[in-house]
Amino acid sequence: MREILPVLGRWYAEGRPFGLATVVAVSRSAPRGPGAAMAVGPDDEVVGSVSGGCVEGAVFELAKEVVETGRARLETFGYSDEDAFAVGLTCGGEITLLVRPVTAADDPAFGEAAAAVAGHSPVVVATVTDGPAPRGAALAVRPDRVAGSLGASGLDAAVTADARGGLAQGATGLRHYGPSGERREDDVAVFLQSFAPPPRMLVFGAIDFAAAVARIGAFLGYRVTVCDARPAFADPRRFPDGAEVVVDWPHRYLRGTQTDGRTVLCVLTHDPKFDVPLLEVALRTPAAYIGVMGSRRTHQERMERLRGTGLGEAELARLRSPIGLDLGARTPEEVAVSIAAEIVALRWGGTGSPLTDTAGAIHRARPGSGRPRVPRAPDVRDSPEV
Repeated sequence: MREILPVLGRWYAEGRPFGLATVVAVSRSAPRGPGAAMAVGPDDEVVGSVSGGCVEGAVFELAKEVVETGRARLETFGYSDEDAFAVGLTCGGEITLLVRPVTAADDPAFGEAAAAVAGHSPVVVATVTDGPAPRGAALAVRPDRVAGSLGASGLDAAVTADARGGLAQGATGLRHYGPSGERREDDVAVFLQSFAPPPRMLVFGAIDFAAAVARIGAFLGYRVTVCDARPAFADPRRFPDGAEVVVDWPHRYLRGTQTDGRTVLCVLTHDPKFDVPLLEVALRTPAAYIGVMGSRRTHQERMERLRGTGLGEAELARLRSPIGLDLGARTPEEVAVSIAAEIVALRWGGTGSPLTDTAGAIHRARPGSGRPRVPRAPDVRDSPEV
């Protein structure tokens, strides 16, 4: 949803209705998870995807229908044993979609949510999917206010409380309530979709590799900042639009910057006077990923310097160096792909191995929430010396 919101926000601001399909539940091997979205707008323009192509044709027609009728639909799509080419998921999974009309006049919750996401502010969108409440009714919940309604004040109050409790965790999924928000009943199904501020990617060292890493970081949905102490290198014209460029000593900037368990740090400076003070700070943050460019010899020398700062082995073990997966990368763009691949693999618990050499589910659950994919071949080799 986040990726298509700029287009949806434009349609909404122009007062042009559109049909919005959102995945609200999945089972087995579904290609997209809850929250994935597709919309059909003016002149039959399509943005987003709910299944990677399996059912988009049918969803297109549903989205047009709900705009015409003004009534939301709940539809489930699964694999057809009788006809593999029928509407269904050939991967064997099943997805349930809520398809609803969105207009500026009738859906204030959407406008509130779009504004929150654009401003990097947390918001939860709650939408009725089933039960004795208006299907498709939406409520946008922010830390300090709400917009819209689910049709009953008691239901609004209960959902608001749950949504605010889940803002920090960024939880997305179905909840069940009574018609007036009763906790012990399950008549009304409500889909809560959380939009936390985008995770941050901090790139240190404004070299040519940094520009490529910034581009792919933005593509992956990160809010990208490039930092370098050298003004001649930290020139915004050298970096993609949307990337923040900061002139400061890296360790000083990081010490004054908030990080969390989603933040990724890419250190590309190649200079001990920058790297060591920076990493001394970085390895004491909760950042999810800390990768450093350099050869294996450089890495060993860097590790000795870091031990001299008092960092322990558990802290040093968090360092990903040489940075990236072994893709044989050479150009800045190829190296950026290598780094991005390592970040994605670490986030989802991937092995980095070719899928041909693995067994089990392709679309794995988050680490710790399901059975991991089983490698049938040795793990990927050490990262290249870039």
